[in-house]
Amino acid sequence: MAIASYITGIGHIGLPTRDMDATLAFYKGLGFSVDWKIEKEGAVLLAFLKLGDCVFETFVNPNAAGVSGALDHLALSVSDVGSVYRLITESGHYQVIEPEKGVQSLPFYNGVKFFTILGPNGEKIEFNQKL
Repeated sequence: MAIASYITGIGHIGLPTRDMDATLAFYKGLGFSVDWKIEKEGAVLLAFLKLGDCVFETFVNPNAAGVSGALDHLALSVSDVGSVYRLITESGHYQVIEPEKGVQSLPFYNGVKFFTILGPNGEKIEFNQKL
């Protein structure tokens, strides 16, 4: 089966920030709501901001560029991340970032499995599956 048959849409766009409070206030002002977040000692370190089908993953990065073009990654939602990973790695045409980790998991929502490849212009493309 072709990789495209597993892609169901854009999962989220990764947006690094040096100032989480300002970022949250800005996007909440546009009507976004916090869909999921990680906090430490009362400070939000990572948040998924959602408005309709549009989702931003914003995360604290003191070295964030703060200029146009500062997006970190594009995440594509997939129906079967394991199958996509196998097709990507077997093709030999793509560079998996941190291939030694394989398909990784995070506790976002009810769990997410993902892996990331490097695009031809240095962009990062994440394939993720919500569990």
